[in-house]
Amino acid sequence: MSPRMPLPPPPPPAELRSWPDREALLADRALAVGELTRRLLGGGRFALFAGAVLVLQLGWGMVGVLLVDLGQGAVLDPITFFVGLVVAVLGLGVMVPGVWLAVRGVRRDRVVRARLLGWAALDRHGPTDARLRAPVASACWMAVSAVLCGLGLWTGFAVPAGADPADGYGLVAYGMGVALILWINGLIGLFKAVGHYRTAVRLVPAGRSASSGPPRHV
Repeated sequence: MSPRMPLPPPPPPAELRSWPDREALLADRALAVGELTRRLLGGGRFALFAGAVLVLQLGWGMVGVLLVDLGQGAVLDPITFFVGLVVAVLGLGVMVPGVWLAVRGVRRDRVVRARLLGWAALDRHGPTDARLRAPVASACWMAVSAVLCGLGLWTGFAVPAGADPADGYGLVAYGMGVALILWINGLIGLFKAVGHYRTAVRLVPAGRSASSGPPRHV
């Protein structure tokens, strides 16, 4: 499926299900689980996540030019101040799509996770359930997100600690903004990876096979 195609729909209600046999149900379940897992943890979703972080940092970097200049306490000439103000306004404009991407990603993840839960709870099937667990993708998301959180935490302490009072507080304000962007997006990624892992373990316990009985209700 193309990333531009709509998400797989949620499974039909119990009274409307019309699969002729279990094999047909498992086939539809496999398609839906595979696509939804890819939409949640795949490369395309990661590219959007990384793009949002980069756009936010780029925009905040443009705002930081004015913050650093103003924080030094020196009187800026009108031309320098005007150029810095224009760059800062452009930076705020650049940040808008970054915020939109981040919020849209969180909302889409909630929809995808709800549909994934619905399809996965229909039955059990070993190969499909292994794809649902997605240990490599979950570990990659967790590692990258932990790095972002670590960088954000380090920046939040290192910049204020290393700031020279003679240079003013513009650099400190810029550094705290950088740390906040890293920290928030890192937490988003961590909650996403941990939440998916917990969901997969709850729905598909390790070692459970397709013949181990009916699925548990969640």
